Amino acid sequence: MNIHEGAPALSVAGLRKTYGETRAVDGIDLVVARGEVVALLGSNGAGKSTTIDMVVGLARPDAGEIAVFGASAHEAVRRGMVGVMPQEGALLDDVTVRETVALIASLHRTPLPVEEVLSRAGVADLADRRAALLSGGQKQRVRFAMALVSGPDLLVLDEPTAAMDVAARREFWQSMHAFAETGRTVLFSTHYLEEAEAYADRVVLMHAGRVVADGPVSAVMAEVGALGLEDAFLRLTGASEAV
Repeated sequence: MNIHEGAPALSVAGLRKTYGETRAVDGIDLVVARGEVVALLGSNGAGKSTTIDMVVGLARPDAGEIAVFGASAHEAVRRGMVGVMPQEGALLDDVTVRETVALIASLHRTPLPVEEVLSRAGVADLADRRAALLSGGQKQRVRFAMALVSGPDLLVLDEPTAAMDVAARREFWQSMHAFAETGRTVLFSTHYLEEAEAYADRVVLMHAGRVVADGPVSAVMAEVGALGLEDAFLRLTGASEAV
């Protein structure tokens, strides 16, 4: 499904969002090509989640423009072209994993088969388990399945492995990578340096609501030093080593 043939998967210009005295996002420009896997890398409070909320239409920017496949975020989401995995989101306790994914599938015109999605997300063995009995990491995998079921062209993941242990994180990224290899575009936020390095084609480093570096991991880290943001870099490195 292409809304505008040739348009990038995501184009953001002059994006700003303020909460009271806090500038959560302070003038972001970003273009994500179709088929790219891009990581938004930054410590807590860098503006990653606020940026994602605006990209998928969950928050209204104070200024700036957003285009998803050349159209508005609302239109792209309405057509099932965008799958979103939030960092948090309640599941219905008494509903099974299969029923949850099937419910989301019923909202879309041409969803992927539910059983295929359960397998892709690595939750087929949990299909008949009620959400109340899932661990935090398992709930994240269910949210991943919910994001996949529309067969999105753009998959947006906000701190997707925050509640997972090391083994679960590794399995999750294998699933995500397999999905991306089908030609989909992926934008994910993380504060884990090794995740960005291992699974992204490109890293966009955010600090204090701004993009301070953009490129391959090695180039981004070199630029961080040149910009005098050693403290931010050390915080990121510390977060990744603390896992």
